[in-house]
Amino acid sequence: MAPSPIIFYDIPSKLGINAWSPNTWKTRYALNIKGVPYKTEWVEYPDIEALAKKIGALPTSTRADGTPYYTLPIINDPNTGKVIADSFLIAEYLDATYPDGNTLFPPGTKPLVAAFEGGIVSALGGIGLLQLAVSCYVLNPSSAEYFRRTREAKFGQKIEEFSPEGPKRDADIAKGKEGFDAIDGWLAKSEGKFVLGDTISYADGVLAGWLTWIKITNAIWKDVATWHNGRWATYLENVEKAGYASVN
Repeated sequence: MAPSPIIFYDIPSKLGINAWSPNTWKTRYALNIKGVPYKTEWVEYPDIEALAKKIGALPTSTRADGTPYYTLPIINDPNTGKVIADSFLIAEYLDATYPDGNTLFPPGTKPLVAAFEGGIVSALGGIGLLQLAVSCYVLNPSSAEYFRRTREAKFGQKIEEFSPEGPKRDADIAKGKEGFDAIDGWLAKSEGKFVLGDTISYADGVLAGWLTWIKITNAIWKDVATWHNGRWATYLENVEKAGYASVN
Protein backbone atom coordinates (compact mmCIF):
# COMPACT_ATOMS: atom_id res chain seq x y z
CA MET A 1 0.00 0.00 0.00
CA ALA A 2 1.30 3.43 -0.92
CA PRO A 3 2.04 5.69 2.04
CA SER A 4 -0.34 8.53 2.87
CA PRO A 5 0.96 11.98 1.92
CA ILE A 6 3.12 13.71 4.50
CA ILE A 7 1.66 17.05 5.58
CA PHE A 8 4.22 19.78 4.95
CA TYR A 9 3.61 23.16 6.57
CA ASP A 10 4.89 26.16 4.63
CA ILE A 11 4.48 29.96 4.68
CA PRO A 12 2.38 31.43 1.85
CA SER A 13 2.98 34.64 -0.08
CA LYS A 14 1.43 36.87 -2.72
CA LEU A 15 3.65 35.28 -5.38
CA GLY A 16 2.15 33.01 -8.00
CA ILE A 17 4.31 30.11 -6.83
CA ASN A 18 3.33 30.84 -3.19
CA ALA A 19 6.46 29.17 -1.73
CA TRP A 20 9.27 31.66 -1.06
CA SER A 21 11.17 30.96 2.20
CA PRO A 22 14.67 29.47 1.83
CA ASN A 23 14.21 27.40 4.97
CA THR A 24 10.97 25.81 3.89
CA TRP A 25 12.30 25.42 0.34
CA LYS A 26 15.05 23.22 1.80
CA THR A 27 12.39 20.81 3.03
CA ARG A 28 10.36 21.06 -0.18
CA TYR A 29 13.46 20.15 -2.17
CA ALA A 30 14.18 17.31 0.27
CA LEU A 31 10.69 15.87 -0.13
CA ASN A 32 10.90 16.16 -3.91
CA ILE A 33 14.36 14.60 -4.01
CA LYS A 34 13.16 11.67 -1.87
CA GLY A 35 10.06 11.27 -4.01
CA VAL A 36 7.87 10.91 -0.92
CA PRO A 37 4.23 11.90 -1.46
CA TYR A 38 3.26 15.04 0.41
CA LYS A 39 0.77 17.86 0.45
CA THR A 40 1.32 21.46 1.53
CA GLU A 41 -0.72 23.25 4.15
CA TRP A 42 -0.09 26.98 4.21
CA VAL A 43 0.32 28.74 7.56
CA GLU A 44 0.67 32.49 8.06
CA TYR A 45 3.42 33.67 10.43
CA PRO A 46 1.15 34.64 13.37
CA ASP A 47 -0.41 31.16 13.33
CA ILE A 48 2.80 29.08 13.42
CA GLU A 49 3.19 28.84 17.20
CA ALA A 50 -0.42 27.76 17.78
CA LEU A 51 -0.17 25.16 15.03
CA ALA A 52 3.13 23.78 16.36
CA LYS A 53 1.74 23.40 19.88
CA LYS A 54 -1.46 21.82 18.56
CA ILE A 55 0.30 19.09 16.56
CA GLY A 56 3.16 18.57 19.02
CA ALA A 57 6.08 20.11 17.12
CA LEU A 58 9.09 21.05 19.21
CA PRO A 59 10.43 24.61 19.27
CA THR A 60 13.50 25.11 17.10
CA SER A 61 15.16 27.72 19.30
CA THR A 62 14.62 30.04 22.26
CA ARG A 63 13.83 33.75 22.23
CA ALA A 64 15.97 36.25 24.11
CA ASP A 65 13.41 36.27 26.92
CA GLY A 66 13.73 32.51 27.34
CA THR A 67 10.41 31.53 25.76
CA PRO A 68 10.33 28.78 23.10
CA TYR A 69 10.40 29.84 19.46
CA TYR A 70 8.48 27.83 16.87
CA THR A 71 9.30 27.98 13.16
CA LEU A 72 8.50 26.33 9.85
CA PRO A 73 9.21 24.00 8.15
CA ILE A 74 7.33 21.31 10.02
CA ILE A 75 6.18 17.96 8.67
CA ASN A 76 3.45 15.75 10.10
CA ASP A 77 3.77 12.15 8.90
CA PRO A 78 0.44 10.29 9.23
CA ASN A 79 2.20 7.01 8.42
CA THR A 80 4.29 7.09 11.60
CA GLY A 81 2.60 9.72 13.76
CA LYS A 82 5.86 11.68 13.86
CA VAL A 83 5.94 15.50 13.81
CA ILE A 84 9.33 17.00 12.98
CA ALA A 85 10.49 20.63 12.87
CA ASP A 86 13.76 22.03 11.42
CA SER A 87 14.82 21.33 7.83
CA PHE A 88 17.98 19.37 8.70
CA LEU A 89 16.16 17.15 11.19
CA ILE A 90 13.39 16.61 8.64
CA ALA A 91 15.93 15.52 6.05
CA GLU A 92 17.46 13.06 8.52
CA TYR A 93 14.01 11.70 9.30
CA LEU A 94 13.13 11.25 5.63
CA ASP A 95 16.30 9.26 4.96
CA ALA A 96 15.77 7.04 8.00
CA THR A 97 12.06 6.45 7.43
CA TYR A 98 11.97 6.25 3.64
CA PRO A 99 15.25 4.61 2.58
CA ASP A 100 14.13 3.93 -0.99
CA GLY A 101 14.92 6.39 -3.77
CA ASN A 102 17.50 9.15 -3.54
CA THR A 103 19.53 9.51 -0.36
CA LEU A 104 19.65 13.02 1.08
CA PHE A 105 22.86 12.26 2.99
CA PRO A 106 25.05 9.81 1.06
CA PRO A 107 27.17 7.67 3.42
CA GLY A 108 29.79 9.68 5.29
CA THR A 109 28.59 13.10 4.04
CA LYS A 110 26.32 14.30 6.84
CA PRO A 111 28.96 16.30 8.78
CA LEU A 112 30.20 17.86 5.54
CA VAL A 113 26.69 18.74 4.41
CA ALA A 114 26.00 20.30 7.82
CA ALA A 115 29.16 22.40 7.45
CA PHE A 116 28.16 23.30 3.89
CA GLU A 117 24.79 24.55 5.14
CA GLY A 118 26.49 26.78 7.71
CA GLY A 119 28.95 27.93 5.07
CA ILE A 120 26.16 28.97 2.70
CA VAL A 121 24.45 31.06 5.38
CA SER A 122 27.77 32.71 6.30
CA ALA A 123 28.90 33.31 2.72
CA LEU A 124 25.63 34.92 1.67
CA GLY A 125 25.13 36.89 4.87
CA GLY A 126 26.11 40.06 3.01
CA ILE A 127 22.76 40.12 1.25
CA GLY A 128 20.84 38.71 4.19
CA LEU A 129 19.27 41.99 5.28
CA LEU A 130 18.43 42.89 1.69
CA GLN A 131 16.69 39.54 1.28
CA LEU A 132 14.72 40.06 4.48
CA ALA A 133 13.68 43.51 3.31
CA VAL A 134 12.38 42.41 -0.09
CA SER A 135 10.69 39.35 1.41
CA CYS A 136 8.48 41.48 3.61
CA TYR A 137 6.75 42.87 0.52
CA VAL A 138 5.77 39.50 -0.94
CA LEU A 139 3.94 38.35 2.20
CA ASN A 140 0.21 38.42 2.85
CA PRO A 141 -0.95 41.19 5.23
CA SER A 142 -0.99 39.26 8.52
CA SER A 143 2.42 37.69 7.86
CA ALA A 144 3.86 40.98 6.57
CA GLU A 145 2.87 42.77 9.78
CA TYR A 146 4.37 40.00 11.93
CA PHE A 147 7.51 39.78 9.83
CA ARG A 148 8.08 43.55 9.90
CA ARG A 149 7.43 43.87 13.64
CA THR A 150 9.68 40.99 14.68
CA ARG A 151 12.56 41.72 12.29
CA GLU A 152 12.59 45.43 13.07
CA ALA A 153 12.72 44.60 16.78
CA LYS A 154 15.55 42.15 16.20
CA PHE A 155 17.73 44.49 14.13
CA GLY A 156 16.72 47.79 15.71
CA GLN A 157 15.78 49.58 12.50
CA LYS A 158 12.98 49.87 9.98
CA ILE A 159 12.76 47.35 7.15
CA GLU A 160 13.36 50.23 4.74
CA GLU A 161 16.69 50.86 6.47
CA PHE A 162 17.94 47.27 6.20
CA SER A 163 19.49 47.76 2.76
CA PRO A 164 18.28 51.03 1.19
CA GLU A 165 18.99 51.76 -2.45
CA GLY A 166 22.28 53.58 -2.93
CA PRO A 167 25.75 53.05 -1.45
CA LYS A 168 24.53 50.76 1.36
CA ARG A 169 22.78 48.35 -1.00
CA ASP A 170 25.63 48.48 -3.49
CA ALA A 171 28.02 47.49 -0.70
CA ASP A 172 25.72 44.70 0.45
CA ILE A 173 25.48 43.28 -3.08
CA ALA A 174 29.25 43.50 -3.50
CA LYS A 175 29.69 41.58 -0.24
CA GLY A 176 27.13 39.07 -1.43
CA LYS A 177 29.10 38.58 -4.63
CA GLU A 178 32.19 37.84 -2.55
CA GLY A 179 30.18 35.12 -0.87
CA PHE A 180 29.19 33.70 -4.24
CA ASP A 181 32.88 33.80 -5.18
CA ALA A 182 33.58 31.46 -2.28
CA ILE A 183 30.74 29.10 -3.16
CA ASP A 184 31.85 29.10 -6.77
CA GLY A 185 35.25 27.91 -5.57
CA TRP A 186 33.64 25.08 -3.64
CA LEU A 187 31.51 23.95 -6.57
CA ALA A 188 34.49 24.13 -8.92
CA LYS A 189 35.72 21.02 -7.11
CA SER A 190 32.54 19.12 -7.94
CA GLU A 191 32.75 16.84 -10.95
CA GLY A 192 29.06 17.07 -11.87
CA LYS A 193 26.07 19.38 -12.02
CA PHE A 194 25.16 19.15 -8.32
CA VAL A 195 27.07 19.87 -5.09
CA LEU A 196 28.20 16.24 -4.75
CA GLY A 197 28.94 15.69 -8.41
CA ASP A 198 26.05 14.04 -10.24
CA THR A 199 24.49 12.84 -6.97
CA ILE A 200 21.58 14.99 -5.79
CA SER A 201 21.52 15.50 -2.01
CA TYR A 202 20.26 17.68 0.82
CA ALA A 203 23.19 20.01 0.09
CA ASP A 204 21.42 20.90 -3.15
CA GLY A 205 18.25 21.66 -1.24
CA VAL A 206 20.26 24.15 0.83
CA LEU A 207 21.90 25.92 -2.11
CA ALA A 208 18.86 25.76 -4.37
CA GLY A 209 16.72 27.05 -1.50
CA TRP A 210 18.82 30.21 -1.25
CA LEU A 211 18.97 30.68 -5.01
CA THR A 212 15.23 30.20 -5.36
CA TRP A 213 14.63 32.74 -2.60
CA ILE A 214 16.71 35.32 -4.45
CA LYS A 215 15.26 34.46 -7.85
CA ILE A 216 11.60 34.85 -6.94
CA THR A 217 11.85 37.83 -4.57
CA ASN A 218 14.70 40.06 -5.70
CA ALA A 219 15.43 41.94 -8.92
CA ILE A 220 19.17 41.40 -8.37
CA TRP A 221 18.69 37.85 -9.65
CA LYS A 222 19.18 39.11 -13.20
CA ASP A 223 22.75 39.99 -12.19
CA VAL A 224 23.34 37.03 -9.90
CA ALA A 225 22.27 34.69 -12.70
CA THR A 226 25.16 35.93 -14.86
CA TRP A 227 27.90 35.77 -12.23
CA HIS A 228 30.61 33.12 -12.56
CA ASN A 229 29.78 32.46 -16.20
CA GLY A 230 26.13 31.88 -15.46
CA ARG A 231 26.81 29.13 -12.90
CA TRP A 232 23.86 29.99 -10.64
CA ALA A 233 21.22 30.12 -13.34
CA THR A 234 22.53 26.89 -14.86
CA TYR A 235 22.70 25.17 -11.47
CA LEU A 236 19.12 26.09 -10.60
CA GLU A 237 17.93 25.03 -14.07
CA ASN A 238 19.55 21.63 -13.54
CA VAL A 239 17.71 21.18 -10.25
CA GLU A 240 14.42 22.36 -11.76
CA LYS A 241 14.73 20.23 -14.92
CA ALA A 242 15.33 17.16 -12.76
CA GLY A 243 11.84 17.74 -11.30
CA TYR A 244 12.87 18.70 -7.79
CA ALA A 245 11.28 22.17 -7.66
CA SER A 246 7.60 21.23 -7.83
CA VAL A 247 5.14 22.77 -5.36
CA ASN A 248 2.61 20.15 -4.23
